[in-house]
Amino acid sequence: MEKVVIIRYAEIHLKGKNRGFFERVFIINLERALKGIRHELHRTSGRYLVEKFDTARYEEIMERVLRVFGVHSCSEGLLVPNDMDSIFEAAKCVAPAGGTFKVETHRADKKYPLTSMEVSAEIGGRLLAHNRALKVDVHDPAARVYIDVRENGTALVYCSSRLGAGGMPVGTAGTGLLLLSGGIDSPVAGYMMAKRGMTVEVLHFHSYPYTNDGAKEKVQELAALLSQYTLVERLRCVNVAHIQEEIHKKCAADLNVTLLRRFMFRIAERIAAKVGAQCLVTGESLGQVASQTVEGLTSSNSVVALPVLRPLIGFDKEEIIERAKKIGTYDTSVLPFEDCCTVFLPEHPAIRPKLSYIEEEEAKLDVEALIEDALKTLEFIRL
Repeated sequence: MEKVVIIRYAEIHLKGKNRGFFERVFIINLERALKGIRHELHRTSGRYLVEKFDTARYEEIMERVLRVFGVHSCSEGLLVPNDMDSIFEAAKCVAPAGGTFKVETHRADKKYPLTSMEVSAEIGGRLLAHNRALKVDVHDPAARVYIDVRENGTALVYCSSRLGAGGMPVGTAGTGLLLLSGGIDSPVAGYMMAKRGMTVEVLHFHSYPYTNDGAKEKVQELAALLSQYTLVERLRCVNVAHIQEEIHKKCAADLNVTLLRRFMFRIAERIAAKVGAQCLVTGESLGQVASQTVEGLTSSNSVVALPVLRPLIGFDKEEIIERAKKIGTYDTSVLPFEDCCTVFLPEHPAIRPKLSYIEEEEAKLDVEALIEDALKTLEFIRL
């Protein structure tokens, strides 16, 4: 009798002839998530089993696996030979001490000599005889004992499941470059795109010395938290303080944020080309701040050829906060450190600026030189 973690995948079973590709990426991601923990990972017809691990690290294994996109659910189970005596011994270990219960059996091995109903009836009867405090309730039991008879002469016995992250395995839906700020929104946006299978690379813009090391460390912590889901291994940082100084010195004050966003998008597009990203990803939500009106978003889009994905575009702030708390980034996001967008923030930012007005003000700047200077500040931080 061996303790195992049973992993079931989510949408992968819908992929038909392409399922093999998604399963290969899925198992790579599971192995990456379990790096540093002694284990063996085996596939068995729609299931993955984590075996031969230190049982003291069971909870850590579960937490890591449940964060892997593509995981529908996990169970702590017992792996035993598929004879009835072995199954019964395992069932005794997972069955409740008392109350109502039901035994449910699934047979992957259709050649097994007993039907699913017969297995359930046999094991249920033995459990009743073994423990008088138990009572069968097939309609609304307080607990269920699950038996999964596999094709290789084994059976899995367990009593409960925990829901995983769902979605698709990271690495099956292209690559996006996330513009990660120190706020609440962008980590959630990165999470949501990774959940749909996208590989999410991360870029952060800072304004040192106007912002301090604490602000940068905060973003590094956010990237590290996000990496538990996205599997990203490093954070890219670019200093845009000199760009902000030039905008503040030469351009209309109400366009400070709008013009900075246009520079960010241009720089991000160039970095995206180097990392093979096919789109940019931002945490923008329509109407949330002055730069996130349709006119402001259009202004940013107009300077890049890459598509810009905004998974939070229709969310209100409370919905975003709820998701941030769920994925564990909220407490870090609300730490009181400024990000670059709050530097030189105008008292009355333009809400619906005309593109012609934006371009007229931007013409006062040496755009290409400022971008080249910013790219020279690019640094990498390993997570």
